Amino acid sequence: MTQTQHGPAAARLFESTRLGGLELPNRLVMAPLTRNRAGADGVPGELMATYYAQRATAGLIIAEASTPNAAGQTYPHIPGIHTPAQIAGWRRVTEAVRAAGGGEMFLQLQHGGRVGHPETSGHVPLAPSAVPFPEQLHTPGGLRDGVVPRTMTVEDIRSTVADFASAARNAVEAGFAGVEVHSANGHLLHQFLARNTNRRTDEWGGSALNRIRFTVEVVRAVTEAIGRERVGVRISPGANVNGIEEGDPEEIYPALVKALADLAPAYLHQVHADPDRPAFAQIRRDWPGTLIANPVLSREEVAADGGKRQGERLLAEGADLVALGRGFLANPDFVERLRTGARLNEIRPEFLMHVQGAEGYTDYPVLGRSAYEDETAWPQVREQSTSR
Repeated sequence: MTQTQHGPAAARLFESTRLGGLELPNRLVMAPLTRNRAGADGVPGELMATYYAQRATAGLIIAEASTPNAAGQTYPHIPGIHTPAQIAGWRRVTEAVRAAGGGEMFLQLQHGGRVGHPETSGHVPLAPSAVPFPEQLHTPGGLRDGVVPRTMTVEDIRSTVADFASAARNAVEAGFAGVEVHSANGHLLHQFLARNTNRRTDEWGGSALNRIRFTVEVVRAVTEAIGRERVGVRISPGANVNGIEEGDPEEIYPALVKALADLAPAYLHQVHADPDRPAFAQIRRDWPGTLIANPVLSREEVAADGGKRQGERLLAEGADLVALGRGFLANPDFVERLRTGARLNEIRPEFLMHVQGAEGYTDYPVLGRSAYEDETAWPQVREQSTSR
C-alpha cells in the first residue's frame, strides 16, 4: 500500500458521515447496477433480496433502476415500482438488508424513453421526439432493432411526471429511505436534455432552460411527494451513451445544476466524475449540497484497487461520497476488501446482464465471515458455494 492509501483521504472513505438526516457508516456508495434478475412481471424476488443483503456494508445502497410505469421498461426482467406486487417485492429486499445489519437504501427511478421495445413493455416507446434508438435491444424474443418512439404529448409529459411522484411514494412504502431520479445515461430525462434526441419546438425544447424543464418538473414533483431530504438526482455530463449527443454540456449542466439547487434535494450524483476534467470542479462549485461522485474506472484500475485511489482523489477534490459499481458486482464484502487491501474476486461477465439465476450473482466468495454477521442468514449462498 502507498502512503496515500493509508493517509487522511483513505481514512475518509471509511469514516461515518451524514446524508441529510441519515447516518451512514462510511462514504462508499453502492452504485445502481442493472442485473436483470427480477421476475418477468418486474417483481423482485428472494434472489434479489439475498444479493442486496450480501452487500449491506455499503454506506448507502442505491438499488438498481426501476420503472415508474410499464411504458418505461427498457429490458426484460427489469424491476418496477408501480404495482402492489413490485412494492411487496422491494419490501422484501429492504427488510433483508436491514436484517443483515445494513444501512440506508435509495431506489433509482428510471424511465427508458426510446431505450425500450414493444416486445418488452407492450408499449410503443415514448420520447421527447420521434428519434429512434440507434442500437439493438434485448427483448423476450431476442435482439431487435430500436423502433421509432412516439413523440410525447403534453398529456404524456404530465402523466409521466405524476408517475414518477407515485413511484417515489411507492418506494418509501417499500422501505426505502429515498429515491434517485435518473437523468443520465441516455434514458428519458437525459433524452430531453440532449440536442440530438430533443427536437421539440415547445416549452420542453430548444433552449437549455427549456430542455432541462422535464427533469426539473420530475424532481419537483418527487420532492413534493416524499420530501426533498428523500430525493437524489443522477446526471452524466458529457457522457454520450445510448446514442446521446448532448451538443452543449457546458451550457445545459450549469443551468440544470442551478435549477436543481433551488429545489435542494438530498444529493446530486455525478456519473463519469473525473477530478482531472473541468466539469467535476464546476459542478462542485455550483452545487451547494451533498455531491456523490461516480468515477470513470478502467478494468485495470478496478483490478488494481477497486477504485480506491480514484475515490480518495475525488474526496480530496470536494466530493462528499464516492459511488462505485464494478467492485460490488463480484465482491459482496467489497467495503471490507477495500479497507484491508484484500484481493478482489474477478467478475464473470457472462452473468452480468440478460441472464437469470444465482450463478455469477449471489455465489461469489467472501473473506471469512466479514460480510456476514450470521451465516445462518445465508442458506442459499452456502448451498450454491458448496455445490460449485
